[in-house]
Amino acid sequence: MSDEATGRVVAVRGAVIDVAFDGPLPRIDDALTVAWDQPEPLVVEVAAHLDEHTVRTVALAATIGLRRGTPVVPVGGPIEVPADEAVLGRLLDVMGTVRDGGPPLPEGIARKPIHRPAPPLDKRTAATSVFETGIKVIDLLAPLPQGGKAAMFGGAGVGKTVVVMELIHAMVESYAGISVFAGIGERSREGHELLNDMKGSGVLDRCALVFGQMNEPPGARWRVGLTALTIAEHFRDEKKQNVLLLMDNVFRFVQAGSEVSGLLGRLPSRVGYQPTLATEIAELQERIASVEDASVTAIEAVYVPADDFTDPAVTAISNHLDSMIVLSRAMAAEGMYPAVDPLGSSSVLLDPTVVGAEHYRVAQDVRATIAQYRELQDIISLLGIEELSVADRLAVNRARRLQRFLTQPFSVTEAFTGMPGRSVKRADTVAGCRAILDGECDDWDEGDLYMIGSLDEARAKHAGNGHAGETRAA
Repeated sequence: MSDEATGRVVAVRGAVIDVAFDGPLPRIDDALTVAWDQPEPLVVEVAAHLDEHTVRTVALAATIGLRRGTPVVPVGGPIEVPADEAVLGRLLDVMGTVRDGGPPLPEGIARKPIHRPAPPLDKRTAATSVFETGIKVIDLLAPLPQGGKAAMFGGAGVGKTVVVMELIHAMVESYAGISVFAGIGERSREGHELLNDMKGSGVLDRCALVFGQMNEPPGARWRVGLTALTIAEHFRDEKKQNVLLLMDNVFRFVQAGSEVSGLLGRLPSRVGYQPTLATEIAELQERIASVEDASVTAIEAVYVPADDFTDPAVTAISNHLDSMIVLSRAMAAEGMYPAVDPLGSSSVLLDPTVVGAEHYRVAQDVRATIAQYRELQDIISLLGIEELSVADRLAVNRARRLQRFLTQPFSVTEAFTGMPGRSVKRADTVAGCRAILDGECDDWDEGDLYMIGSLDEARAKHAGNGHAGETRAA
């Protein structure tokens, strides 16, 4: 850029910096480099034009020590991040800088702008095949789409990150494509654990990790999802490879946008969220798309504030999804892990033309049985199960066995539980639920079905224990 294009800092308010220019103003979303005296570079992004000579920008790093009058140089376009095979096996920040303590990325690596339009509708392909996870309750009641978007919704402490980690563990080993993980506003400890887990399992060389942690400024957390998406789009569009995009946590993206909106002085909308909430979510979600040659399959974790599923951010995110996995605090309190709510979870792929007539029938029967049990729970707690009719008592017994059969030990929790993880084929899950619905397990101890893989494991436990396990289950 020429010297005439250089601006200067005229105001600093935390992460928001006003920059004055004598010449033409840079465009919205353009990146500017602050030429200050700190060792870490400071990049800011244009968020608004205040007048003919001044822009308001959002910093992507801490601004401590920044003074008025500091020169600012426009980059000439949006932020660009490295997108090539060299990023595989590396941990990057929002600017694409290596943060894993390893060597820097090679010189001359291809870089792509983080702001790009979504693929046109006529180029997209619909998600019509099931992405098997090996997790029984998800594969049965909320099958994930290959080339679509799925999300796990839950409040604090119900197991969202554990399920995402298990999906990474289960899928990356059997998944032939590339994986990109975006850690948005999460704890630094989780990023460290994820990096070590992937190194230990030998799958890191096919995965890129992009983090904007909760201790970073809101601008970094706001844009880190776009950085990860840009890398995923490179492998989809340039390399024609299928990409698995994992995002934890999308609510932190919304939260960072809300912080930025407040710092920019915009009037808040419903529940204090930014007025641009729906637009910001759409700009992120609509870019997660599959084209003719390759697909991007997205699995997202979404924090539900105060367990309120009517929260505007939660409803705005859910509008873009193919599969919704709802995690229940009540089920987590009962020890039913993964704590997936069988009635609240749904998927567009749960259709007989996609999953088959038998799978669809079993899923509907499982839901109906568990729904009947929930309707009767108040009566049971007040009067006892003995007051129910014979048919209702049978439905309750089968629902309790179904709930226990849909629990499962995870590989990522083996160090804490001592139980090796199980992965179950979808056909075995359907067959096991059908056997329970048909009454094969009516006289089995409930404990035989808890935290197992396929029903064959429960059959072996039942045959070995007989009825000796009743006291333990009670």
